[in-house]
Amino acid sequence: MDVLKRLRDLQSKYGWSDYRIAKEAGLAQGTVSNLYKRNTIPNIVTLEAVCKAFGLTLSQFFADNDFIELTPELKELFESWVKLPEDKKTIILQMIKSSAE
Repeated sequence: MDVLKRLRDLQSKYGWSDYRIAKEAGLAQGTVSNLYKRNTIPNIVTLEAVCKAFGLTLSQFFADNDFIELTPELKELFESWVKLPEDKKTIILQMIKSSAE
């Protein structure tokens, strides 16, 4: 993955300047600007700070485009789902599929 391209894409999506990223991430503006000027990959601490500023985890940052955000509601659903026996999962999944049609 091209880390700098991913950062630029996020920056464009949010409409943030280098300054804004630095401010939201708690970094020096030069730290962010130098990533692009020197074409260097940020260290893990810097990348974590930038991801946090964008409201992302590192996993989300590196995920493919088919990533689905796990909202609190979805998290609750998944936590309940894993506790269900297989027969109940089958019934619920059928109900969901028929409701979505």
